Amino acid sequence: MSEQTNPVLTFKDFQSDQEVRWCPGCDDYIILRAMLKALPEMGRKKEDFVFVSGIGCSSRFPYYVGTYGIHGIHGRAAAIATGVKLANPELSVWVMTGDGDAMAIGGNHFIHLIRRNINIKIVMFNNEIYGLTKGQFSPTSLIGQKTYTSPYGNIQPPFNPGQLTIGSSGKYFARVPGNDPKMMEELFVKAEKFKGTASIEVLQNCVIFNDGAFEEITNKETESENQIRIEHGKKMIFGKNKDKGLILKGFKLEVVNIGENGITEDDILVHDAHEADPTLHLMLVRLQNPVVMGEIRRIEETSYDEVYVERMESVAKKSPFKNLDEMFFSGDTYVVE
Repeated sequence: MSEQTNPVLTFKDFQSDQEVRWCPGCDDYIILRAMLKALPEMGRKKEDFVFVSGIGCSSRFPYYVGTYGIHGIHGRAAAIATGVKLANPELSVWVMTGDGDAMAIGGNHFIHLIRRNINIKIVMFNNEIYGLTKGQFSPTSLIGQKTYTSPYGNIQPPFNPGQLTIGSSGKYFARVPGNDPKMMEELFVKAEKFKGTASIEVLQNCVIFNDGAFEEITNKETESENQIRIEHGKKMIFGKNKDKGLILKGFKLEVVNIGENGITEDDILVHDAHEADPTLHLMLVRLQNPVVMGEIRRIEETSYDEVYVERMESVAKKSPFKNLDEMFFSGDTYVVE
């Protein structure tokens, strides 16, 4: 009998029949399109995918993908996704969430999903605001940011999603601009191949309540000077003329100009996404100028669900019971009339 192969799928195979309803100009459309183009590259059947969300603009995502999906409740996407994955470890489970959904009401579920390293993928739409509920400050809103709930300026320090992920023992973290579908598509495919919790932060512009939040970072005229795109095994070089780079000076990263003060390309750091020690990865996610994009951390370890399945199979083999009925009705029983 010949080995069965998955059918060749295309972008259109993953489109749903639902009308996409986000604000005109929202980066969410770009994220959706990038995902629809990435899914056929993952080599799975449509019924292998499950998209889980909570509440927020990002959480409309499951409606717009022609796969299985669950639109859950606020902040609980990680918990629901955990149940789905452990019930059927063969599924590819994706959590589509926002900065408020994941790190405010859902913060506890978020960090424990990452801590456990369950083979689930998280895509966080970070627009530094609550969009669906009309513009309140969120856990990633900047100090001084004026919103409907901070009219005199936000006074709460923001979370850094990358720092929170790595600090929660995260094995995978990547960041991507919200206006770069090609980079998103590549990262989504890479995350699918990673065996463990993969967290991707998308710097997503909210055109209504926080327009231009990442303008200097993502604007085509200024992005080459204000962001650095890194790849494992390659020098961390950036700039319009590729004449800037990162070096380690003491315990800090420093931006230098190649060709000045005796600095050559040989002095520039080589990115090692596979380094188990998170020290340099934490420096990279905290760097503000330039902002680091790409796969910052990727540490391959046994995932929680792999251990879970092995443990359940091992216990089942030693158990005298084949099912719950046998267990419930074993030994002394009685009936209450």
